[in-house]
Amino acid sequence: MSYRLIILPIILSSLLLCCIGILVIYSSSKELAIQQLIFTLVGLGIFFLISQVEVKALKGLITPLYLIIILLLLLVFFLGIETRGSVRWIPLGIFNIQPSEFAKPTLVLVLAYFWSKHLPTWKNIFKSLFWVLPVVLLIFKQPDLGSTLTIWAIWLGMLFAARISLKKILILGLILVLTGPITWAFLHDYQKQRITSFLSPESDPLGRGYNLIQSTIAVGSGEIFGRGLGRGTQSRLQFLPEFRTDFIFASISEEMGFLGSLIILSLYFFLIFYCLQIAQKQKEMFNVLIILGVLSQLLFQLFVNVGMNIGLLPITGITLPLISYGGSSLIATLFSLGMIASMKTRRFDHNYEN
Repeated sequence: MSYRLIILPIILSSLLLCCIGILVIYSSSKELAIQQLIFTLVGLGIFFLISQVEVKALKGLITPLYLIIILLLLLVFFLGIETRGSVRWIPLGIFNIQPSEFAKPTLVLVLAYFWSKHLPTWKNIFKSLFWVLPVVLLIFKQPDLGSTLTIWAIWLGMLFAARISLKKILILGLILVLTGPITWAFLHDYQKQRITSFLSPESDPLGRGYNLIQSTIAVGSGEIFGRGLGRGTQSRLQFLPEFRTDFIFASISEEMGFLGSLIILSLYFFLIFYCLQIAQKQKEMFNVLIILGVLSQLLFQLFVNVGMNIGLLPITGITLPLISYGGSSLIATLFSLGMIASMKTRRFDHNYEN
């Protein structure tokens, strides 16, 4: 069996999701679609490059990558550009870079290495926070609640993967509940409004509840087969905000209908299921932790993005992986999937040669 056939399920499902995103973006902006196509080609190049690298070789890159991410997150506050009250991007001439997106695969590597060497005792759980907290605090300061929550999801997911006991899980859950009021106090006003508007969007339909109401209208109006690409009234008439990023699932639901949404969800679940199969065949704990860390991120972003688009979760600014417009997110996700493809490739080559 050739190398192409080994990575085909990962690359095919990822590429189809990317193509759907480009197609939907193209229906509203040719220029942005071309940019997204360029981002996709760059991401695919990185995917194939990483898939050819031995997983063990990545261990030597963990410390440099972590230090680079910390440096970039600090540079955001000095060189970053402000967009809608947030400073998340560093301008690099013809494009911008969002360091918080690259922090996600970096922390997956950091935590995978850490938990492959340590048992999930209370001491080690707090040690793992030593690596996560600097990144979380810098991202939260931007402010970027969506990326902050995603990183916490990665941390929790990898904690489960490290086989933490049920007793510790319950205690951590209790701590989370007790610290909720403290966390609320540190949220910005607009972040608090997003949560309160989710509970009663009708109380302020033209203000705090506007985004949620417009999103659910877009999803419902698509019905089974959708209105057709470029014919969605909610997005094309600018009723639906951020319809190429945060609310792209609502835009797809309106234009491609329930059938299009079902296809997208099926592609995601196929990709996740195949990656889980790869995890089951790994002998090294480091490899398993990387896969489960990446899947924790993908599942969390998918669940939250779809949930907030259909009105089941508060709006948190989390994009839809591989589909939403944005180069940093797309490239970082393909980098993560490249690591998983590398494991499959290396394991197969080893068995084949023997």
